[in-house]
Amino acid sequence: MCGRFLLITDLSVVAQSFGAADASLPFLPERNIHPGRHIPAVIRTAGGNRLASFLWGLVPFWAKDPSIGARLINARAETIAEKPSFQNAFRKRRCLIPADGFYEWKKDGTPKKLFQFGLKSKEPFVFAGLYERWAPAGQKPLDTCTIITTRANEVVAPVHDRMPVIVPKAGQDLWLNPEIQNPALLAEVLKPYPAREMTGEPATF
Repeated sequence: MCGRFLLITDLSVVAQSFGAADASLPFLPERNIHPGRHIPAVIRTAGGNRLASFLWGLVPFWAKDPSIGARLINARAETIAEKPSFQNAFRKRRCLIPADGFYEWKKDGTPKKLFQFGLKSKEPFVFAGLYERWAPAGQKPLDTCTIITTRANEVVAPVHDRMPVIVPKAGQDLWLNPEIQNPALLAEVLKPYPAREMTGEPATF
């Protein structure tokens, strides 16, 4: 899974990288970002790429109340096209969530040990995500998102059997393009990131 990550890169750098409008979101660099927080993401609109703010924990548009979001912080790549909670967003509302690293706990001892994972290059990267707007009649709209996970690569596997999907530059335009809705084509993006380009080490928040 992915339950904690860090983003210390300024959003202006993220916006410039994607040619995105509006880097003035109410977000400050943070080393311990957790579900239930508002996080920035890149989305594709009719006017091009832009940065948006989403509550981490996806609330499907058909949900009766927003409490379901606490259980939908992650979406498994293997079942994303079939699960009712995610299938609509998978076709139409995909996003990229910027990060500088993510955390996992190794649970083979007491106490658990925290590890931080990122790129060897130390550059920021983006997770594959989905977003939704929950807007029942008479209530304030709520924009939410989830981070997609896949099987762990060789760097992450000794600590955890899952990892967030890190989207390489070659797949980012495809993932953001709402006109592309072929599940098989989109699934090509949802693979473990090459282990040779990643690093992992013990960490503290």
